[in-house]
Amino acid sequence: MKLLFPNGERPPFELKDGVTRVGSGAGNDLTIAAPGIADRHCEITLQGEGCSVRPLAESNVVVVNGRQAGLDTPIKPGDLVLFARVGARVVAVERSAAAPVPRRSEGEDDGRTRVRMALPKYLLRGVSGGTFGKVFPLVGTMTVGRHSDCDISVPGEEISRHHARLSPMPDGVAVEDLGSANGTFIADKRIQQGLLKPGEELRLDTLRFLLVAPGLAAQSVAAPAPASIAGGGGLRWVAVAMAVIALAAVGAWFLIG
Repeated sequence: MKLLFPNGERPPFELKDGVTRVGSGAGNDLTIAAPGIADRHCEITLQGEGCSVRPLAESNVVVVNGRQAGLDTPIKPGDLVLFARVGARVVAVERSAAAPVPRRSEGEDDGRTRVRMALPKYLLRGVSGGTFGKVFPLVGTMTVGRHSDCDISVPGEEISRHHARLSPMPDGVAVEDLGSANGTFIADKRIQQGLLKPGEELRLDTLRFLLVAPGLAAQSVAAPAPASIAGGGGLRWVAVAMAVIALAAVGAWFLIG
């Protein structure tokens, strides 16, 4: 796990297994020099998948999701932690990818079943500004902002360092504003949290994106055609009838004209 500081008080900080000491004084693992931060403010303990925070004095303000932390308060990805007035978002760190498979020469068959790469369920397509025409696949929970540590980094002063969080869901993409200065909008309605559906527009201040669902489009294309009318020849008779009607309409237009 790592801590992201949306207001830029310090760079992202990755938590290591064991105890991380947080405070304003020298000798801490994570130094935060800001009003209200004690010399030895709190400790964060990471053990495997579990993580918790513990203030080192009753007067040291540590708040997790709006509640004052006590002894060994659990924290997890997505939580907002306040060290006095300094906010940090807890995010997961992806494990390193497996070693790449050596390339095979053309036509070589190693006997393994080949797996076709699936299309991502959702894509963001830029429709304005510097993102116009660019496509961003949404793979898991992703952050959008102008800071380089965002999953979708978009340079430009119109959006915040960490502007919004996007999480694919079965029926769309959950959007959460991360305290941006200029707002997050779904279909021109400002939201704090909302659901972006395929075909709808996401706007981050003046930057606009369209949500596309290529997987759903592929399924609709692959769907079987409706049953033919009165057997295989029914469709041909329908086509002939439509052609006759169209010709009659054109002829009538010429006669009236």
